[in-house]
Amino acid sequence: MSQNLGLPARRADAVLLLVALVWGSSYLAAKTAVDVLPVMVVLCARYVLSAAVCLPLVAVRRRDRRCTRDEWTAGGLLGLTQAAVLVLETYGVAHTSAANAGLIISLTIVLTPVLDRTSGAGRLPPRFFAAAGVCLVAVGLLMSGSGFHGLRGGDLLMLAAAVVRAAHVALVGRLTAGRAVRPLHLTTVQTVVGSAVFAVPAAHGLPALGSADAAVWGQLVYLALFCSVFAFLAQTWAVQHSSASRASLLLGTEPVWAVAVGIGLGGERFTPFAALGAGLMVVGTYWGQAVERAHRTAPTGRAAREAAGEREGRTALPSGRDARRVT
Repeated sequence: MSQNLGLPARRADAVLLLVALVWGSSYLAAKTAVDVLPVMVVLCARYVLSAAVCLPLVAVRRRDRRCTRDEWTAGGLLGLTQAAVLVLETYGVAHTSAANAGLIISLTIVLTPVLDRTSGAGRLPPRFFAAAGVCLVAVGLLMSGSGFHGLRGGDLLMLAAAVVRAAHVALVGRLTAGRAVRPLHLTTVQTVVGSAVFAVPAAHGLPALGSADAAVWGQLVYLALFCSVFAFLAQTWAVQHSSASRASLLLGTEPVWAVAVGIGLGGERFTPFAALGAGLMVVGTYWGQAVERAHRTAPTGRAAREAAGEREGRTALPSGRDARRVT
């Protein structure tokens, strides 16, 4: 019986790891595509292909096909912020390594709690900012290239992408909290908005798609179907069969996969400074994530302990002068 109950959770873990792998590999796929096509053409094709998949999935639903006002509003705003993230990411990965891009974007894990005001957990502890400091040192080492010379613009763009992506994630929580927003419909609106945003800037370069070979089209389809549509819907399903904390831990392996794919398939190499930065980035992001998760869940745990104490006939609060101080 317990084995049957654990099977969905194990499947969810496998799906989340697959999503992290897909996202980690997206930087090499994007870098390969922009070596042949203009950035705006790659982004437009990615959004149009994603919309071409999402729209039929919504249309075949027997009921509730139409998007609600909340879904249009949230999807419209999130479509714009998501487009901004992808512009910075794609231009950034065009001017740095795929491994660096995947590591620097993982700063989002540390930056999001700073910008998120929906959790109500209060002020973050000093340990969290110490972890953020470790990440900043890691970024400096990653951007150093050969020693501490040759700062690359692509790394700075990825740093900006991490900040905007953190704001985007925080905005997702703010716009969807307390509202009946369906993931598929929200994703569909975002893909339609993104397609419209990139249609005009990409118009002059679209003829280049006609001369693109099968390998480039394969990268575009992979970015659209796997890194966008599949990853988002699979993440939603997996979280429903697991927990948010476990999901964030498994998805946090994205930079590790980015490095593995960049080195294993892309033939990229790390200098000693960059390798040290990669290690510090992984340590800093996991440390910051653990501190934030413990801080966010601490009030719930304390309330449960107090409730348990009352049920056993004990009081969870001090008496006398200390009780007045607590209240």
